[in-house]
Amino acid sequence: MDSELLYSIFGVLVLLVLSALFSGTETALTVVSRARMHQLERRGMRRATQVNSLLAKPERLIGAILLGNNLVNILASALATSVLITLFGKPGVAYATAIMTALVVIFAEVLPKTYALNRPDRTALLAAPIVGPIVLILGPVVDLVQKIVVIFLALFGVRMRKEEAVADASEELRGALDLHAREGAMIKSDRDMLDGILDLSDVEVSEIMVHRKNMVMLDADQPVQQIAEALLASPYSRVPLWRNDVDNIVGVLHAKDLLRAISAPESGDSDSPPSLHNLWREPWFVPDTTSLIEQLNAFRARREHFALVVDEYGDLMGLVTLEDILEEIVGEISDEHDVTRASAVRREAGGSYMIDGVVTVRDLNRDFDWELPEDDAATIAGLVIQLARRIPDVGERFNLNGFTFEVMRRLRNQVTAVRVRPPRAKIRQH
Repeated sequence: MDSELLYSIFGVLVLLVLSALFSGTETALTVVSRARMHQLERRGMRRATQVNSLLAKPERLIGAILLGNNLVNILASALATSVLITLFGKPGVAYATAIMTALVVIFAEVLPKTYALNRPDRTALLAAPIVGPIVLILGPVVDLVQKIVVIFLALFGVRMRKEEAVADASEELRGALDLHAREGAMIKSDRDMLDGILDLSDVEVSEIMVHRKNMVMLDADQPVQQIAEALLASPYSRVPLWRNDVDNIVGVLHAKDLLRAISAPESGDSDSPPSLHNLWREPWFVPDTTSLIEQLNAFRARREHFALVVDEYGDLMGLVTLEDILEEIVGEISDEHDVTRASAVRREAGGSYMIDGVVTVRDLNRDFDWELPEDDAATIAGLVIQLARRIPDVGERFNLNGFTFEVMRRLRNQVTAVRVRPPRAKIRQH
């Protein structure tokens, strides 16, 4: 065997190594975590900076890798065919096809891509210094190829946008959280808290507020002693005060302010009750369309924990507190003064659930991984009314996406209890 054949065989092996490099780099840079590379770059890792610069122009990167990979594969096949024809004559073409197919598939495609899939970060960091100059050299050729592609697509009426729409970062995070939770890498409570943070900008205060019919409100014209007794009997530290009409909220009374005034009245006469007007604070009204993140920032800016919610006409709808917003993130918060109530969601035999009408759809979706629509109704009772397009009667049933809803209790125009039977797949999950 002369030296020319040896050089050709050596060239084929070198080209196969380059092909493996291109294949593994393509896979690694496709699946590598950009967030992790960003963190490594912030820590001063130079190779992470090189990886991020390559990922900043994905079209040029992929185009250069594909171009380089095809060049070395074609050249390797040509050299191998030449060698085998020299050795075996015409049958060498068939031998070259079989041998190069096996070598390329096993050692230049499957092996490097499998390794890159299992160690994408390490592969990307190792390959970046090598691939970077190649992308720089082949970049002009890739740009020319892309222009030719755009021209040919235009001939068939396909117009390419110059800039692709960037995916919503929050949706990407939600998908990652759901994936890690399904794979068991994250517990459900942690995922729910992170989901709750992401939801703050999408949820309005009207969806989590305490409705006006459930609010504890006191008449400002009552004697101070009666107001003090009623306030102490309630589980709340802040209570709205109304005058003449329950819609006419004149102030918000804090239990600490009242107790401080009663224990140390301004006047020297201990029998003289304090002036209530000097104790209550001005009510703070917020629109019902305010997002939770906006309301949270407003609470922090004003150093307030309590706000009254009004609709576009200025009518009182309910109240929202800082605790309500925090509960959207961490779940129910109870203390020693909260009133213990029967569970609002009770599981029954057979996989169905008896649910109070005031339970929110968002809470059910989060607790049971359901996917009930949240846009048209805040509570499960509201969802049933939305399905019925009227106030349904007791015993009526409705179906939606495999869920069965049955009205169990109704008080005047309010649906107070609903039996929900999820699809069989959801029942098996729980």
